[in-house]
Amino acid sequence: MKAMQVTAPGQFEIVDIPKPQPGPGQVLMRVEAVATCPQWDLHLRHNEPMFVGHTFQYPYTIGQPGHEATGDIVEVGPDVSSVSVGDRVSAWRDQGHQVQGCYAQYVVLKDENVIKVPRELPPEAVASVELAMCVGTVFLMLKDMHGIDGRVIGITGLGPAGLIAAQMAKAEGAKRVIGFDPHHERRKNALNLGVDEVYDPAEHPFASRPGKLAIETAIDCVGAKKSVEFLMDITEDILALFGVQREDYTYSPRHYGGLRLCGYKGHSRRSAEYAVDLIRRGKLNLVPLVTTNLPLEAYNRGIELLEKQQATKICFWPWRDE
Repeated sequence: MKAMQVTAPGQFEIVDIPKPQPGPGQVLMRVEAVATCPQWDLHLRHNEPMFVGHTFQYPYTIGQPGHEATGDIVEVGPDVSSVSVGDRVSAWRDQGHQVQGCYAQYVVLKDENVIKVPRELPPEAVASVELAMCVGTVFLMLKDMHGIDGRVIGITGLGPAGLIAAQMAKAEGAKRVIGFDPHHERRKNALNLGVDEVYDPAEHPFASRPGKLAIETAIDCVGAKKSVEFLMDITEDILALFGVQREDYTYSPRHYGGLRLCGYKGHSRRSAEYAVDLIRRGKLNLVPLVTTNLPLEAYNRGIELLEKQQATKICFWPWRDE
């Protein structure tokens, strides 16, 4: 079968390897489509650690860092009862980068790491269930804190995660959603997906004069110190930290008065089911996040588009030719 392998920073090969076989508790998925995770793909391209203490080893594991994928179950191993041959599924949990990833025609997954998705939807609508699950974890936490319904929600970073967060906020009854991103095209895309107001945080008046903007709950999808502290300055009640943290944030006296910070709780099946339910009910549309479709052979071309901010997500199709 055909698979992609990153051999060195900025370099890859298409390799021919035997089709894997599922073992106990595993399934074999024929990969219909697999979407980029810009964080992993871009950091791997430049050999830049994802977080403190992390390193990349090249050549990288075959099929990695692909983990946002959808396809059909074609074989099941012993002791599998949750899914059957013929089911359309998506991977909802990254299995780790030491095992073959989804940039391939076939991939073996633990049965507990896949979730059934509607067959009638296009693959682009369900390939990124894993990312939607991650964002969904934040929203389930915010729902438990009574932090969404009827509130003004602020979001920094209008990339894939931010666009999902905006749609989830609307689905959960947010009064208004305000987005912040320095890139004009991202702000325009966010407006097309229903965000009520968008701003360049560097040009927004509160960037130089911190104060409240009537944002009651905020979600940071960037992780940078500047982004987080900007939201800390303008948020009245809850700030959820979703972006990958690589440096310390400063909670200073100007933030006193009740600002609550909450971190990411991690992957969960409940969050995956929540995300798929929103997709099924038409409350979450992942299709607009895919701005380019390419075969695996064009992997570097796709990552270059991400790097130049000319794409939001790339969807690779392992069975299509260049």
